[in-house]
Amino acid sequence: MNYELPTKKSKNAGYTIIETMIAISLFIIIVMTGMGALLNANLLHQKSKNMRSILDNLSFIMEDMSKNLRTGYDYECIDDGGTGGSGPDCWGIEFEQQNGDPANPNDQWGYYIGTLNGTLGIYKSVDGGTTLVKLNPDEIAITGVPFSFSVLGAEPPPGDSQQPFVTIKLIGKITYKNIETPFSLQTSVSQRVIDI
Repeated sequence: MNYELPTKKSKNAGYTIIETMIAISLFIIIVMTGMGALLNANLLHQKSKNMRSILDNLSFIMEDMSKNLRTGYDYECIDDGGTGGSGPDCWGIEFEQQNGDPANPNDQWGYYIGTLNGTLGIYKSVDGGTTLVKLNPDEIAITGVPFSFSVLGAEPPPGDSQQPFVTIKLIGKITYKNIETPFSLQTSVSQRVIDI
């Protein structure tokens, strides 16, 4: 006959307090490292989202200028010498809107880059330059002034052999949370109405 001796249960079964404290400490270190990375990723996402919003605003401004210039006519370059037909260096441009009356000077549209009330920016007018509306947000600073427009082929028809053509250059910087990001945008627009 085989008899088995009864085994005693050990009083030391389970985890000791030191083992539990070590396991909790390791868990907290891993969680804190993960939380730091998660918070940093969230911060970068917010910065990227806000920067994207500012860049979308700048793209919208360029698209608005391009669309209105493309459908407009009778371009006039505005430079330090006043208003004229064409010019390679202009700080503004005025034109007749698509359904505008060339005989009425108060319905001309215009885009200007300069300082108004101490604020440098991109301005738009739809009433012949009487009322100016700032288009860019304060985070966008235009630094490539005074010449941001170039108008070619806007002379009166007898000596004009080129379709009116406008080049818009925007050079500046975006400042967001003390971080400056330079930008340089350029687009060219040809008048849709044939004028040669």
